[in-house]
Amino acid sequence: MNELLIGIDIGGTTVKTGIIDIKGTIIKKWEIPTNTQNGGESIVDDIWNSIIEKIDLLRVNKASIIGIGVGAPGFIDSEAGYVYEAVNIGWKNLDLANMLKEKSGLPVFVENDANIAVLGENWTGAGNQADNLIAITLGTGVGGGIIANGSILSGENGMAGELGHIQVVENGYACNCGKYGCLETVTSATGIVRQAMEKISEYPDSVLGETFRKKQAITSKEIFELAKKGDNLSNSIIKRTADVLGKVIANMGVIINPSNVLIGGGVSSAGDQLISEIRIAFEHHALPRVSDACEIKAAQLGNDAGIIGGAYLVLERINRVENQS
Repeated sequence: MNELLIGIDIGGTTVKTGIIDIKGTIIKKWEIPTNTQNGGESIVDDIWNSIIEKIDLLRVNKASIIGIGVGAPGFIDSEAGYVYEAVNIGWKNLDLANMLKEKSGLPVFVENDANIAVLGENWTGAGNQADNLIAITLGTGVGGGIIANGSILSGENGMAGELGHIQVVENGYACNCGKYGCLETVTSATGIVRQAMEKISEYPDSVLGETFRKKQAITSKEIFELAKKGDNLSNSIIKRTADVLGKVIANMGVIINPSNVLIGGGVSSAGDQLISEIRIAFEHHALPRVSDACEIKAAQLGNDAGIIGGAYLVLERINRVENQS
């Protein structure tokens, strides 16, 4: 069998793993539950045991595996492969790369999960191997990753690309990070629902209000569906969300000057409406020379971005070492 890579994407609910060839094609992928009990102490063992099981099942020659690339949530020292803190899975001060290296006998490389997803999208997805790229993931929160001059931008201690925590509203809502008015509080699924609840409070007899009263709840998906049907309040929420995002991207544009901005995550799957509105807002706020060079589009790889990016991380790091020697 040809040379193979293993990509791992560790999430709060599941760990996604894939065996991938050096062209980025997935040979086999699977998921296991993320066991967060006792500070997530069994997660590394669970991951390696699942890999051994699949390798045996597929009769993969372990000698054909070049290395393992891992995306982990939280604050990461990507050079050392060390996890300082991953709150949602209970890790603190975990030497993840060395733990997996000891079990596997293979080179292991670790990056922040958002950065891994960007690498995946740029390798085989919508990024088209761009040298300058911004990816934004709109889900329960807002994640981000940046490629600048061909490399992941990590910063001094791994905080570069935390786009969800750019402050966009003075004296805004509290964010999980401890600050107020972060991008995440407006443009995440949670933020979109919060905007809807403000509208419902102001206009209780609206279509939004009626939809809420039926279930005593409303989702971002329902807001997008109402907007498609022509509901003015729902459309105003989407336009505000897009305007805030478009302005942030325009400001990032004079720092990164990207050729592509990729929008992914559950909120983006609502359709082209949001991305179209983000494009309009971006062009309104951005310097023309920035917007002329940049395309805003949907991410393509969905849940596979992390495992493909993990595989690419192995190639990137091994090539770096070879070039330095």
